[in-house]
Amino acid sequence: MALNKISDAAFRNFKPSDNVQIISDGGGLIIRVRPKNEGGSVSFMLSYRIEGKQRQITLKAKSLKEARKERDIYKEQVKQGKDPILERKLETERTRQQQLEEQENLAKLNARITVNDLFIRWTEIDLINRKDRQEIIRMFNKDVLPVLGDLFVEDVRKGHITQVTDALLVRGVNRMAKVLLGLMRQMFRFAVDRDIIEFDPTASIRKAKVGGKDVERDRTLNQDEIKQLAQQLPSSGLMQSTECAIWIALSTLCRIGELSKAKHSDIDIVAKTWKIPETNSKNGKAHVIYLSNFSLAQFNRLKSLSGSETWLFPNRDNSDHVCDKSITKQIDGRQTKIIYSHRSKHSQALVLPNGKWTPHDLRRSGATLMGKLGIQGDVIEKCLNHTEENKVKRIYQRQGLEEEQAAAWQTLGERLNLLLGCLCLPNDSLPYTFS
Repeated sequence: MALNKISDAAFRNFKPSDNVQIISDGGGLIIRVRPKNEGGSVSFMLSYRIEGKQRQITLKAKSLKEARKERDIYKEQVKQGKDPILERKLETERTRQQQLEEQENLAKLNARITVNDLFIRWTEIDLINRKDRQEIIRMFNKDVLPVLGDLFVEDVRKGHITQVTDALLVRGVNRMAKVLLGLMRQMFRFAVDRDIIEFDPTASIRKAKVGGKDVERDRTLNQDEIKQLAQQLPSSGLMQSTECAIWIALSTLCRIGELSKAKHSDIDIVAKTWKIPETNSKNGKAHVIYLSNFSLAQFNRLKSLSGSETWLFPNRDNSDHVCDKSITKQIDGRQTKIIYSHRSKHSQALVLPNGKWTPHDLRRSGATLMGKLGIQGDVIEKCLNHTEENKVKRIYQRQGLEEEQAAAWQTLGERLNLLLGCLCLPNDSLPYTFS
């Protein structure tokens, strides 16, 4: 059958009549002209045969030229064994699916959050009850968020994470790099658990590759170093309250963070005890330290130095306790390997023969000295407020060994008095009293 039977001029001259007009243009293309009383509109249809069946499809074209192009497309589909009616349905479904995908992508785009947003959510949900929450916030604000904060969470890659840790390694704070990697991993796993992202960008980074393997610290100050420390402290430029903190940590085996948060009300002068509440204790267990005369003298001294009715170590405006890291930073700043012109003249004032030491090493040193004085290991563990690792012992052996602990602390205090004499205590130390 010849195609295009109707000329363009003839098509333009079609006039609607009182009845429907059906006109063939060839190749199965049919022109349908509605009667005058129905508006006389023109539409196009294609008649074709597939799989032995005669079928018709209404075309979308609005002009004869468009109808002929559409006819040719459909006739080619028929040659390929495709039914135009089915193909049109499939195309409609494909379009619908594409629209749904676009809507989903748009929703995902609108739902994208930055690392800053994720960090706020993580701290408000996962960290809400963590004792080190404020310290984690400080570390992220200093070292993580300036690098990652403005990135969308789903755009963070391994390279972004190592950019943070590498900067810390360059500064020489390898352990801090490992700590922050662990914290970033916790935050991104929090995001995975909540379908914010699909994969954790820290997953393939091994802690051992960041700053090397962890080395268990075993530094202790021997008795000669303790005596030398007492001689060096007066000229070290340390705050007097920090000097007290050093001797309290050594004589009570406390953690420096527990001491930083201590209140005057925690000290009972009559019972000679220091009660560390569970909120201040690292393991969440309240702890009572039986103060030796040596330790109590340091608390007496602190009383006259604190200037606060509440805190032993107040911050600048007495509104809270001092930062947990304050004492450690003061001590660390007086053991620098290199003397810089702009640094304090006391930058090596606390260097000891056997190398760098930290406030936590004082806790270990006091425990070691207890052991050398013949105190039993289980008593020392109680003094340290360690959690019993053996589950059976932890459940069934509930004895507190309070008397043994009190004797242990007193024995340690007496040895320190013997080692140091009055080197670590001014002559005008006052009895501990309450306001």
